[in-house]
Amino acid sequence: MSTTTIRLPEDLKARITAAAKRAGKTPHGLILEAIAEKAEEEERRSAFHELAEQRYAGIVASGKAIPWSEMRAYIEDRIAGKKPRRPAARKLAR
Repeated sequence: MSTTTIRLPEDLKARITAAAKRAGKTPHGLILEAIAEKAEEEERRSAFHELAEQRYAGIVASGKAIPWSEMRAYIEDRIAGKKPRRPAARKLAR
């Protein structure tokens, strides 16, 4: 484990101390948890954007997509417990 120094404004330090006390944690533990949560959030966001870019590249390469109105109806039917037929991708209109 390594040591990193961060300078906190007094008001933020007081808020962290109070929040840690309410949560039954030390301020150090609360700060570590918050940093880990933020790092995980950024990792998920980055993975989401990477997947979106890959999928968009696939759409561009194939020239095919499913219109949103059809996909939305499909999703709504699935949520309602129906067994709709999956919409088929087709060439985008230009």
